[in-house]
Amino acid sequence: MIDGTDHGIRFGRIAAMLPVKDIDRACDFYTKALGFTKVFENGTPVGFMILKRDQAELHLTLQPNHQAASFNVAHMMVDNVDALHAICQQHGLRIIKSLKDKDYGLRAFVFEDPDGNRIDVGQPI
Repeated sequence: MIDGTDHGIRFGRIAAMLPVKDIDRACDFYTKALGFTKVFENGTPVGFMILKRDQAELHLTLQPNHQAASFNVAHMMVDNVDALHAICQQHGLRIIKSLKDKDYGLRAFVFEDPDGNRIDVGQPI
């Protein structure tokens, strides 16, 4: 019986999979606005891509009928949450939860990407 202990398993990277209606538009947003780099794409037409920046990795999957969830689908830690908040505002993104210091030790906010995916962003205080 597996009980959640080590069992010799080492976990590697884990990445958020974001469904998008228009993969080129999503790629443009994440690369041009947030500075990610496209490192992989697959399909003709492209239906999947991997974007990376620093230690962060996002996987985009083309889902033309995507309906955004009403909850956060990813959490992103950054070292300058105020600057990322300003970028989101400059790009006219919807801010779901305003930027503020939280009692659990993060300065944080939640935004919606162009496809309505809610991303919680935080920085340790």
